[in-house]
Amino acid sequence: MSQTSPAIHSTEVGETGQRVVFLHGLFGQGRNFTQIAKAMTPAFHSLLVDLPNHGRSQWSETFSYADTADRVAEHLADGFAGDGPVHLVGHSMGGKVAMLLALRHPHLVERLVVVDISPAPSTGAGEFEHLLGSLAGLELEGLSRRSDADEHLAEAIPDERVRGFLLQNLRSGSEGFTWQANLGLLREELAAIGDFPRVEETFERPVLWMAGERSGYVTADAEEEMERLFPRTVQVTIKGAGHWVHSEKPEAFVSALRTFLGAGRDD
Repeated sequence: MSQTSPAIHSTEVGETGQRVVFLHGLFGQGRNFTQIAKAMTPAFHSLLVDLPNHGRSQWSETFSYADTADRVAEHLADGFAGDGPVHLVGHSMGGKVAMLLALRHPHLVERLVVVDISPAPSTGAGEFEHLLGSLAGLELEGLSRRSDADEHLAEAIPDERVRGFLLQNLRSGSEGFTWQANLGLLREELAAIGDFPRVEETFERPVLWMAGERSGYVTADAEEEMERLFPRTVQVTIKGAGHWVHSEKPEAFVSALRTFLGAGRDD
């Protein structure tokens, strides 16, 4: 039985140039790519998407990559990609959504960029289980300010940068603090989020497969499947970067995007 597609929230950056869509990873929001999108202007006009169950997009009752890709594709077809295919950039979980969107809706995608993820089951599920459990265990009723949450999470999540990234999902309203991300569903569906469905389709347009040098998400074991699904793949590694390539090495990230996406329309 089909479900009504949750509304997708997105924000545009820039007004001119080639159109490029950014899809964030688990716990992220479209705005995580704001500085990247600004650095890409005026040659590129960007759309920053909040994936379902994240940011200001609506929540859903279940999760699957196919369903998520189809919902984002519908959002693009109704607006940003209404006049023709766009470039698509996806990081981590967003990279898996981007891959499946390109495979299922190739008419919407001009060039694809997959950032530090593979079309295969991901490692690190234990780390994300720990992070989700830590956030779920936070007593929101007792918080008077955001810094209280940061203090309470410091022992469980000692990395200040990671805590800051996660706490972007904490919102203060008239009834106190709430989580903007659908933490309950994300925790329940963590196995599905870490997986990747078996796909028989292929995407015949150019693909940039970008990896962080210090990250373990892109491995040689995944190369065969990547090349089967995306036969025109070019792989690059960003020196000194970990999993969050775009935030750790933004200049190198933007340079790689400009070089690949600026190569022009592929007919």
